[in-house]
Amino acid sequence: MQQYPVLGQELLQGCHLEAHRANIVGIQLQGLRAALPEHYYAHLDTLISEIHIGSKLLRDIGDRLLVHIPRVPQVVDYLNVLLPCLCKSLRDISTYYNDRSMTREKRWRYLYNKMGAEHPGILLPARFSMYNQYLQLLLLLLARSPNFNINALDDLKDRILQLREARNIPPPATVTRGELIRRGDLILDWNHQSVSSAGHGLSSPSDAMQNTHWAESIFLRSPRSKREFRKYGVRHRTSEVFRPLSRLWQLAMTQGPMSRDVKILFKRSFDNDRISVIFFLQGIDQAPFLFIRSFDNLGEPWVSRRGAHELCIRRGSSSTLILNRWSNSELHKKRWAALRFVTWEELVLFHCAFVCLKAHSLLTVKVDPDEFILNKERRLFQAQIIDDGFHHSLMVYEDQVTKGIRLHAAVWDGKLRHCPVWTAFITPHCFSPAWLVRKSPHRIWLKDLDPFVFCERYRPQNQCNNKVCAFELDFVNEEAATRFKEIFSPKRAAAPTITTATEEEWSENATVAGGGDDALI
Repeated sequence: MQQYPVLGQELLQGCHLEAHRANIVGIQLQGLRAALPEHYYAHLDTLISEIHIGSKLLRDIGDRLLVHIPRVPQVVDYLNVLLPCLCKSLRDISTYYNDRSMTREKRWRYLYNKMGAEHPGILLPARFSMYNQYLQLLLLLLARSPNFNINALDDLKDRILQLREARNIPPPATVTRGELIRRGDLILDWNHQSVSSAGHGLSSPSDAMQNTHWAESIFLRSPRSKREFRKYGVRHRTSEVFRPLSRLWQLAMTQGPMSRDVKILFKRSFDNDRISVIFFLQGIDQAPFLFIRSFDNLGEPWVSRRGAHELCIRRGSSSTLILNRWSNSELHKKRWAALRFVTWEELVLFHCAFVCLKAHSLLTVKVDPDEFILNKERRLFQAQIIDDGFHHSLMVYEDQVTKGIRLHAAVWDGKLRHCPVWTAFITPHCFSPAWLVRKSPHRIWLKDLDPFVFCERYRPQNQCNNKVCAFELDFVNEEAATRFKEIFSPKRAAAPTITTATEEEWSENATVAGGGDDALI
């Protein structure tokens, strides 16, 4: 059974505790800023920004360590160097802030100058910038990133130890462990990853790094449009996580041990990081799992972990996705989480990523077809296309809440029928005549389409193999191409739900054309 060492448990809690403290200090400094003359803003704004960045980094490390349990021993010493020093810095700022014997302006001057003089050459904002660089390198270490630089990490560690000494903070006992041992552990763990990767057809750690999963890039870029629900009259509600939950160090005991072979796909945060969800792959079969962390009213973190195959997803209220689990004791579905999104685009991407990961999981027995449908969307169009050599269903959906429009391609037939392949959000310029060009009875070119892809083997660039790099839609049915163009006509009236063939006709066409996408996924 996996368990954390006592020091590891304390430092994991310390990450979340100091993140919470940093948030409070940031809010205090924001209040101080409102009472100060404008010429103080430059240094104060920089300090506030660095403190908020540090808070997010600390929470991210705390969350990822709970997924990468075998890597906890490698970062424990480094965290033990940083956290006491960071804690004292935050406490000192609060002490100056709460000193009512001085005016607010004098509090800021004392805070900035006296703390900046504790270590010559490191001003207060630069100190927190140094903390953040250190935390960013720890994140790269956890991710086994090729950009990780152990020399840079050790250099920052030495600077923090010097700062600790200048501030009369005793050195951590574990620092005597030695650089050679620590570097040796790092190499051994990387070698283990290399051996594990070889079992998946990879020959080296660098190959493993290059073998990125499609889900890792879904949230790395922002959609060109952002439709915030609040701008469309949707009342803000907080996200919720439902019992049973575990404390940080009890997760392995209550929900089983974690695999050593873990690959984090992405993390999404809700309600200013009060709740976070991490998607990751684990085990020999690399099945997708979700890890969720939530803070209670006292700032105590609670966690839970479920396989994607154990959960069902549906859209609840306008801005909410609900994840349900099966209760073996009560023999019915119960809520696991209700996640409220800020934008329609992020809600769509999260839903598509979840159902696609679940559908591809070797642990999934069957996906309810209703899970592929995102409620509160109106289908304006549907037809069959030839897409990168495969047969896909192309839909045009309009969100009933934000009136956002998107293109959505899904698997045409086979056991993965309806599984998302890509989606693209339509921006206002897409209704201009220059955006859509009909090149032949069956082919339409779309300029500047930005598809988000949910499939390893699908290559959107193969649809842009033309002089202007336009995205090509190749319709099986000529009438479908005509109706698609009408949808995006600048003069179009309010369109009813449009279909171009019956489900039976589509299936027949797919069979005649050579089958569906079983070979694609």
